[in-house]
Amino acid sequence: MAERIGFIGLGIMGRGMARNLLNAGFPLTVWNRTAARAEELVAAGAALAASPAALAGQSEIIISCVSDTPDVEAVLLGEQGAIHGAQAGALVIDMSTISPQATRTIGAKLAERGVAMLDAPVSGGSEGAAKGTLSIMVGGEAANVERARPAFEAMGKTITHVGALGDGQTVKLANQILVVGNTMAMAEALLFAQASGVDLQHTYDALKNGAAGSWMFTNRAPQILQRDWRPGFTIDLQEKDLRLALTAAEQVGVPLLGTSLIANLYRTLQQRGLGAEGNHALVKALEALSGFEVGA
Repeated sequence: MAERIGFIGLGIMGRGMARNLLNAGFPLTVWNRTAARAEELVAAGAALAASPAALAGQSEIIISCVSDTPDVEAVLLGEQGAIHGAQAGALVIDMSTISPQATRTIGAKLAERGVAMLDAPVSGGSEGAAKGTLSIMVGGEAANVERARPAFEAMGKTITHVGALGDGQTVKLANQILVVGNTMAMAEALLFAQASGVDLQHTYDALKNGAAGSWMFTNRAPQILQRDWRPGFTIDLQEKDLRLALTAAEQVGVPLLGTSLIANLYRTLQQRGLGAEGNHALVKALEALSGFEVGA
């Protein structure tokens, strides 16, 4: 029989992930800070909890997918946090992207109550969350990974146990370094093609399946060409992840020169009030420097 799952956080990623758990037949309880976001899931059969603690009391597996480290700490360890309702033997899975060090600290506090933890951040954007095709990077004990695997398989296509608790977050930050590097290269390439006077659609068609192709280019270059800034992942969340990566890199003594540059470009977009736009809007920072727009 499927374990009872509680899902905390119904944002741009969490809504699709929770929906796929419900579609897979898991008994599902949900909680979100803005309760209205839960209405569609409740109408489809999920139960709505009054707090993370109440949700945990009704769940054998508790999943969190929220924005940042303080948010995870609040929903898991805060006054109304899941730790106050979780029973010994429960499993907490944090699928947010947060500090690896904080993850280990949270895991230790949960372990004092007899509650196990996995960190399982994801990649694949809102499209992957909706389709159940996410890549999931899991840190924690192997037995807990196997316990969680049916739930992971409802949400993702590639599930990789990467190491101990906190290692999932480290691999996710490596993922984000690659994502923004691809995004920067995409923006520069499209600006170069634009300035050189070649057809941008033909450029995209020529490049997407070659050695320069990438998930970001395939999925986000068409949006740039259409001036469509709807987010699969927002600038605000991307900049937050880069801050985490830069902090973690400093702790291990690794220079992230390109990542630091890109983080600062994202900050200029935040200063312009563009934080809710998709991370592919990085091109706007380069457009501001060059004086023209892709597709204009």
